[in-house]
Amino acid sequence: MPSFGRFTRERWRERWSEPWIEQSMAHRVSMNHDNRWSRLWVPVIISLVVQVPAAFVSFRPGQGMHFVARSVPTQLLILGVVLALIGPLLLIAARRFPGPTVATVAVLASADLLLFNTTDRPPYVALAFAIVAAIVRGARVWAWISVAAAWVATLLIAILAGIALQTGRITAITLGILIVMGIGEAVRTRRENYREFSRRFAERKQSEVQAERVRIARELHDVLAHSLSQINVQAGVGLHLMDAQPDKARDALASIKETSKTALDEVRSVLGVLRAEGGADPSAPLMPEPDLSRLLGLAASIEAQGIVVHVENTISPPPPAPIQLALYRIAQESLTNVLRHAKASAVTVIAGRDSENYVLSVTDNGTVTPAPRQDSGGRGLLGMHERAELLGGSLEAGPRPGGGFRVTARLPARSIE
Repeated sequence: MPSFGRFTRERWRERWSEPWIEQSMAHRVSMNHDNRWSRLWVPVIISLVVQVPAAFVSFRPGQGMHFVARSVPTQLLILGVVLALIGPLLLIAARRFPGPTVATVAVLASADLLLFNTTDRPPYVALAFAIVAAIVRGARVWAWISVAAAWVATLLIAILAGIALQTGRITAITLGILIVMGIGEAVRTRRENYREFSRRFAERKQSEVQAERVRIARELHDVLAHSLSQINVQAGVGLHLMDAQPDKARDALASIKETSKTALDEVRSVLGVLRAEGGADPSAPLMPEPDLSRLLGLAASIEAQGIVVHVENTISPPPPAPIQLALYRIAQESLTNVLRHAKASAVTVIAGRDSENYVLSVTDNGTVTPAPRQDSGGRGLLGMHERAELLGGSLEAGPRPGGGFRVTARLPARSIE
């Protein structure tokens, strides 16, 4: 049964099992795990390298190196070094406390600008890293409010205290803050889009896996219900005739052996799909997928139980494999219900096609309605309905006005072709 469910598997592979998607996701997870150290310490190191040396020396175009200690008081120099150290070190806490970190670093950046506005100190780069970290880690409100409040407060203090801030510097800092905010928002949006894609990918993959499990369970139900029903009937015949007609009892046992062997082969073929990741289990027997050509054999197995079965198949050319499998399984389940519950002497199975649908009709002359079986929770008729609906069709099952029971399945031809 190597082609079992090939349409479902191929559709799943085409849509959601592309190797590059799973490899990309696995690579991203591995990269995120490996880069945890760098994401934590690289901003700290860069901030220290940029800001700490600038507390001691500065570079002026055309003048070379200038030692800050020669032009500022010692207390101010110490305060500048402290500001240059505290901001970068606070970035260590940005992973767990991104909001308070960005607010504190914003205050430090404001103090650095107000105290050293006349020097050639570089921008307070720790604030840029704190802003991006806060936005990416979900503290957007903290970032926007704290940075905006700190910048407005800095400008107000400069005006009230008479601190001269160059217009070009104010413009550059404002533009820089907006650019950093935009970078943070872009990184956050990209991460959220990736997480959403990963979530939907996992949901659809799980949905396909669940659908595959339901389909395999339905196949197992149909195979086992039909075969075990025949075995049960034949076993009853064998026990009844064991003493009076041992030859017929032997025939019943031979039929049980053949039916059980066929059932075991089909079950192993179905389970072989589950045991192997990339296809059927090599140890499972290779059996053809059930199709309409096996209706006569199916009818013969029912006739062996003493029920006359008339089969009429006028579908030509043969329909696609999913249609044939569904029609065969519906016929199999219907005949199994007749065998176990209907107390019928004759059954008619007609397969044909009208202008739009493939139609299968199974009619018996039984005196008892083969209602959903209590021993299986009514899964027989439900399974037939599911098979028809999966292909866009419908199924009707109910007693006939003149007696007996009829099952009619209609599967649209254009849904597959």
